[in-house]
Amino acid sequence: MMTKPPMLTAQQALEHLLSHTQSVRESEVIAMQAALGRVLAENVNSLVDVPPLDNTSMDGYAVRCADTSTPGQTLKIAQRIPAGSVGTELQVGTAARIFTGAPVPLGADAVVMQEDCAMSEGSADHVQVNVVPQAGQWIRRKGEDLRTGKTVLTAGTFLRPQELGVAASAGLTHLNVKRRVKVAAFFTGDELSLPGEPLKPGGIYNSNRDTLLACLRSLGCDATDLGIVPDRLDATRDALRKASKDHDLILTSGGVSVGEEDHIKPAVTAEGRLDLWQIAIKPGKPLAFGAVRKSESPEDGEAWFIGLPGNPVSSFVTFLLFVRPFILKLQGRETKLIPPYMMRADFDWLKADRRNEFLRVKINQQGGLDLFPNQSSGVLTSASWGDGLVDCPPNQPIKAGDLVKYIPFDALLS
Repeated sequence: MMTKPPMLTAQQALEHLLSHTQSVRESEVIAMQAALGRVLAENVNSLVDVPPLDNTSMDGYAVRCADTSTPGQTLKIAQRIPAGSVGTELQVGTAARIFTGAPVPLGADAVVMQEDCAMSEGSADHVQVNVVPQAGQWIRRKGEDLRTGKTVLTAGTFLRPQELGVAASAGLTHLNVKRRVKVAAFFTGDELSLPGEPLKPGGIYNSNRDTLLACLRSLGCDATDLGIVPDRLDATRDALRKASKDHDLILTSGGVSVGEEDHIKPAVTAEGRLDLWQIAIKPGKPLAFGAVRKSESPEDGEAWFIGLPGNPVSSFVTFLLFVRPFILKLQGRETKLIPPYMMRADFDWLKADRRNEFLRVKINQQGGLDLFPNQSSGVLTSASWGDGLVDCPPNQPIKAGDLVKYIPFDALLS
């Protein structure tokens, strides 16, 4: 009797996926304002020093420490230096009124904030320094943030608002970024209808379409919606051929089991190659991975293929665990695992499964985790209600008060 191969662990499945792909090669130079959510194709080096000169981080007075060695020293205010102007060399026995961001004049070696100073009685041009400053206090040194010619952002960096700010500080107006990863998605199941259409007898609305397309777009992909494909082998093969032409990845949900109406396996096998895995996770389990020929000519290459289960929570969770890191690698980004937070479970989960479970949970006001009461793979409201997932190892029950591995959805959708 033929025995089934053992189910893969989540880690084994992910390692297999990532070992088969590499970053897209094409890039483009775009304006900074269009670069949010893109991935750098090359290192960014600073064109300038930031700050360009030593400057003050406080409103106050630039002084020489030798002139302020005892509290209460009175100094003549010899100059006023607002941000955007450069003062003259500070002479012995004088101070410079200075404002945040202004260059510190030559000769000064400390700044005393205005709260530690007082105007001398009867003299508007003298200041009393009531503390003994330390050399260098409240001074930001030239180039302490960025140095001319030094790398400030590395290739593969995902560009968030803060990275764009760094690039702007470095003097850049345009950035060389990887082209967007192109993903085609379609959905199988004769029971499916789109919202706004009348439901068929026994039918359901297709939630996976909007969930998965939104996931793809949140990662910065160009996502093409090929809609619902009828449960027929010829229709599935036609959809695969269409999707392979101009896309890096084809993503489907449904049809990856072995029932008579599940046509993904024979269709992908006919149009390319396929591995069908059983993964020891819950929700999830079936995952299809392979590739579809772009044409009959081998020189035209292939589009990658990932088939997800049809149950909405299974589809969503397997996307986060497997499709997201696969796309990150296509984009040229880091694919390291997201480290979980150890948090307190404020629930009991005593019916431990032999598979690695991912439970939908929510952070409560006491700083612990609450469990959604229905963990069925068909209950998508559990994902909407929740803040993230508890990564529960196989055969491990959870009791209230236990520390568990918590992964926030926010980290899995960026």
